[in-house]
Amino acid sequence: MQFIQQFINGVHVGSIYALIALGYTMVYGIVKLINFAHGEIMMLGAYVGFFAIGLWGLPFPLALLVAMVFSALLGVVIERIAYKPLRNAPRISALITAIGMSLLLQNIALVLFGPDPQKMPAVISKEAIHLGSIQISYLTIVTLVLAVGFMILLELFIKRTKTGKAMRAVSQDKAASTLMGIDVNRIISVTFAIGSALGALGGVLYAVAYPQVEPYMGIMPGLKAFVAAVLGGIGSIPGAMIGGFILGIMESLTKGYISSQWSDAVVFGVLILVLLIKPSGLLGKNTREKV
Repeated sequence: MQFIQQFINGVHVGSIYALIALGYTMVYGIVKLINFAHGEIMMLGAYVGFFAIGLWGLPFPLALLVAMVFSALLGVVIERIAYKPLRNAPRISALITAIGMSLLLQNIALVLFGPDPQKMPAVISKEAIHLGSIQISYLTIVTLVLAVGFMILLELFIKRTKTGKAMRAVSQDKAASTLMGIDVNRIISVTFAIGSALGALGGVLYAVAYPQVEPYMGIMPGLKAFVAAVLGGIGSIPGAMIGGFILGIMESLTKGYISSQWSDAVVFGVLILVLLIKPSGLLGKNTREKV
């Protein structure tokens, strides 16, 4: 029974990691950039959700929407200011810029909101459904439904809509996409907007699960979501979902059967093993760079 309980807890956390990982994998799939500022976009989205619920008195669904819209706009602005000028620069330049943007956003949050953690209001009942000795909290159900629902919507958007097909084309070949009349700049902006919005959704759900918000809250979830994206195959949307769930379950089982102090070591140990054994990830494709 303990295994099932830890598995359920892992699915809860894994669904949040999967949402955040989608932002990494979408941006990498389009512009081949690992956006290390994504964890901070998630953090700022959580702050907006916190203010929307605690100060403005908005209902939880509307607060989620406000946080997602804010983060979507923030993601587009960051892409236009920090990343667009470096599209043709060496990848290391864009990577350093992403790390710099991450530190900048952390310090902006530190100045604006202060270093002290703020308690997230309880917006979802802490009661649980009891199935024998197994407990499934309403928060777990809401998080899983929202995560899976948005993932399905994203997959349908990518596969069925004109913009989604354009995103797939740009990820394959930017130059050919431009020749075919696709506005590459718009597609990249849409990608950043969607990825950042999903990051905000994950951030608010994370803040509700561990009820506090603070300027450095995006660091570990952001890194673990990156590991999830690599595990599933960075650039693959289904891979990010699977990687997030696997990582969450592994982390929960480690806490339940070994020690909570070892959970982070296991997560990053998995990253090392994946890079050694299958660098492209579970659903990633091996690609050779043309010289």
